Amino acid sequence: MKAQVFRGVNQLSYEEIPVPTLEPDEVLVQVRVVGLCQSDIKKIRYPLYEPPRIFGHETAGTIAAVGSEVKNWQVGQRVAVMHHIPCMRCAYCLNDNFSMCDVYKNISTTAGFNASGGGFAEYVKVPGHIVQNGGLIPIPDYISFEEASFVEPTNCCLKAVKKAQIAPGQTVLVTGAGPIGLMFVMLVKYFGAKAIATDLLPSRIEKALNVGAEAAFDARDPDLAQKIHALTDGMGVDVTLLAVPSEKAFTQALDCTRKGGKILFFAEFPDELEIPINPNILYRREIDLMGSYSSSYRLQHLSADIVFNQRIDVQALISDRYPLQDLSQAVEQAIAPTPDTYKILIYPQ
Repeated sequence: MKAQVFRGVNQLSYEEIPVPTLEPDEVLVQVRVVGLCQSDIKKIRYPLYEPPRIFGHETAGTIAAVGSEVKNWQVGQRVAVMHHIPCMRCAYCLNDNFSMCDVYKNISTTAGFNASGGGFAEYVKVPGHIVQNGGLIPIPDYISFEEASFVEPTNCCLKAVKKAQIAPGQTVLVTGAGPIGLMFVMLVKYFGAKAIATDLLPSRIEKALNVGAEAAFDARDPDLAQKIHALTDGMGVDVTLLAVPSEKAFTQALDCTRKGGKILFFAEFPDELEIPINPNILYRREIDLMGSYSSSYRLQHLSADIVFNQRIDVQALISDRYPLQDLSQAVEQAIAPTPDTYKILIYPQ
């Protein structure tokens, strides 16, 4: 089969490699489409993982083979694939911190080499632990593979929305109107709250309004805080979702979030970046800082329901489609987006 193999920093090699062989409890999925995620780009561009590996984890496809011990799954079924499933027994899982679980972190779908998602290949192997514990989600006949590939990123965003306890009637600031920020806007609206978005690109500001934001502003606007306070009766927003790793965005969040509000870090900031903060701001204004990383097992069914019942319009997020052999070009476009770049999908077939 063909696969894009990570051979080092910024080195992707389009290669012929063996189709993964199955153990009795495993399933082989033919990848029909896989989303390009910012976390994939980070893994390709920075020395975070030893090569060789095959990344890609927002995967939807067709079951091509099943192991001899696999029950309830048949060749030909259309499935969305979750690349991690927690153990449900460790101290992290018992506290609903599923993404901190060692099993969650270390057991993943694979197309070969060190298991790393494996979606950037024609076939991906799903380990028995994931098969047996809900990591394969049947795709309804009326849902496309493209739509189904959004189940995993929807779960990640939904986890952040739930963690921040966003509720009907609240106002939420979303910093960054890329594909993740736009999904936040959609989810915030779906759960009955009002979204205000910021971005640097006029096209993305307009796009945020088109997908449901109550207001959208240029992130460089010197009057941003005053405008947001004017929209919230002088209070500020209830929650800020930081969807871009920007020190300025965090500073704006402090200026725009009301007393007693929440600021949630969703984007991963550079490790070398140190942001000074006066703790009295948090103490006196009772602002909660929190982070949300990856998906939540407990929200898996809800995220599938939201996508499969088209409660948000994930198709509106898709801007570009690339064949697998052009993955490097897709990554370059994501790094330096055009005004109309949003979600990029990759097609192995």
